[in-house]
Amino acid sequence: MIKAIYPGSFDPVTNGHLDIIKRASKLVDKLVVSVLENPHKKSSLFTVEERIENLKLVTKDIKNIEISSFRGLLVDYAQQIDAQVIIRGLRAVTDFESEFQMALTNKSLFPNIETLFIPTSIEYLYLSSSTVKEIAMFGGNICGMVPCEIKESVLKKFRK
Repeated sequence: MIKAIYPGSFDPVTNGHLDIIKRASKLVDKLVVSVLENPHKKSSLFTVEERIENLKLVTKDIKNIEISSFRGLLVDYAQQIDAQVIIRGLRAVTDFESEFQMALTNKSLFPNIETLFIPTSIEYLYLSSSTVKEIAMFGGNICGMVPCEIKESVLKKFRK
């Protein structure tokens, strides 16, 4: 059985993330989508618990998905859950350089792990959680950027 982990902040989960999740889920037996609990990131829009709930909501129809969270080193968590593959989405060449460096670092720490890069679909090439947050903060239209199920919860965060 091939088990993969797709880690990220998912703050908020975008249609680009969901695209990678759907495509990766077809390549492995089990895909663990895991929210990184980053104690250094002070400006999160959603709590870790809210991000987990949002991910569960938008992936409810994908049968081989598990949603979790972790803190610490990704390779330690991957070993803990017996994952053999790390999934990483790539938007642009600039993503590749840092992701490739991280993949090599992870491989040096845990030689049995492989990293699989999945390029984003062209319609999401520009999309990031930061972009979504900035547009939502100024009352812009985020339709098509985030799954419909969470659009209102993203906008609500900025109405407070």
